Amino acid sequence: MGAVEQLRASAVDPVAGGFYTVREAARLLGIAQPSKITGWLHGHKGRGRGPIIQRQYQPIEGAQELGFFDLLEVRFVEHFRKQGVSLQALRKAAETARGEWQQQHPFATSNTKYLTDRVEVFSKTARDLHDAALLNLVTKQYEMYVVLEEVLAKGVEFDPTSGLAREWKPRPAEFPDILLSPLVAYGQPAVMPWGVPTSAIYKTWRAENGSYAATSDWYEIDEKVAKQAVEFELGLPD
Repeated sequence: MGAVEQLRASAVDPVAGGFYTVREAARLLGIAQPSKITGWLHGHKGRGRGPIIQRQYQPIEGAQELGFFDLLEVRFVEHFRKQGVSLQALRKAAETARGEWQQQHPFATSNTKYLTDRVEVFSKTARDLHDAALLNLVTKQYEMYVVLEEVLAKGVEFDPTSGLAREWKPRPAEFPDILLSPLVAYGQPAVMPWGVPTSAIYKTWRAENGSYAATSDWYEIDEKVAKQAVEFELGLPD
């Protein structure tokens, strides 16, 4: 599937665009309160606050599932929230970026392709909101801002045409064979090149009383990769 076709499909089809519950997304991203993600996706209409993230597809039977681009945008929002950037600023920046770039998922884009543009959007947002902290981050502390963007881009492969994320290795140094791609295992963490979900490997390992040899034989994968999958799952929060 080409980049254009993938983008079109991912906008409406969870099979092509990845599929995560809010709880799964929180677990993968290490966010202790899944309700924060729901707020970023749904907004707080009673308080006059819209969503920060424009969803890939509408909720299925009322459930707040995420797509792959949604997941990486949540990762971006959480990362900048930890730096003290307000939800108001992130909401305004996302709205501005979507309008100026004609890009539905501005926080799931390449820091190489959009870094300068994002600085301009954040600076404009800071001036509009009179947000001194955000303006300081992207102007006076520009080097720190670039480092933050580089941290976010680590482990992410971007499509060179669209600039959008194509796949993500959550912890590439520790688990180089584990990645998330919307076109593999519905976007769930999987070992490559086999495409077997890490959760399935972990369940088999438990059923086999902790035998990596039996687990790897079951899926016909390398034993060291089976160990990666198990350790990855064990490292995720409950």
